[in-house]
Amino acid sequence: MENYLEINRKSWNAKVDAHLQSDFYFVEEFLNGCTSLNSIELELLGNIEGKSILHLQCHFGQDSISLSRMGANVTAVDLSDKAIEAGKNLAEKCNQKVEFICSDIYDLPNVLDKKFDIVFTSYGTIGWLPDLEKWAKVVSKYMKPGGEFIIAEFHPVVWMYDDDFENVSYNYFNEKPIAETYEGTYADFSADIVQEYVMWNHSLSEVFQNLINENLEIQIFRELDWSPYPCFKHIEEFEKGKWRTIKFGNKIPMVYAVKAQKKSSN
Repeated sequence: MENYLEINRKSWNAKVDAHLQSDFYFVEEFLNGCTSLNSIELELLGNIEGKSILHLQCHFGQDSISLSRMGANVTAVDLSDKAIEAGKNLAEKCNQKVEFICSDIYDLPNVLDKKFDIVFTSYGTIGWLPDLEKWAKVVSKYMKPGGEFIIAEFHPVVWMYDDDFENVSYNYFNEKPIAETYEGTYADFSADIVQEYVMWNHSLSEVFQNLINENLEIQIFRELDWSPYPCFKHIEEFEKGKWRTIKFGNKIPMVYAVKAQKKSSN
């Protein structure tokens, strides 16, 4: 899939307008000060006042701006040029200073030379990347010694199922690219969008081992039986802001979160 970057850039560019207008991204409330961050990542982030944060795969930057509102100095990166432009516009409307960079994650070392207190990424990010060894090297490159990496992500068990959660249709492990065409978008299933995309499934061991190989020490690992987003089909809200599949209830993990620290070199 040598052209996966261009396929996925077009896919994400096509989503931007629909996402900005969707209830899923609650832009009007966000402009009025509502945070886009969830309790899952907020607990791992803690007090970030004055800290430098690199936000990888930021979409149009709601989380980036929310981090900035908490007092962090934020640099936000995304593949989609249209999303980056929307992020700049959103940050300006929110009167927040966020540095936005349009770049493929693997190419970021060619355009950004800086170290950060925290590297952050969340929800539906690493599945767009074919090689987690390269990803972990980029994460590590941008962490100060003693710096933190925080990821909240959908659990790989969820990606084994088809969209209706009827059958196990995909391999838990990173066997091959998953190239498909999708109608609508997770933020609005009825959106008039038909898009190609290319993704990869990544097991927990693939995530952890590549981070460990880059001198990161796993400090916190959590698995949760709910999603903070209604971005799947056939789900129900069992508590405010918490969704589970109707079929499985609390029987499967839906999200995991990790906090890791970069060990100082001896």
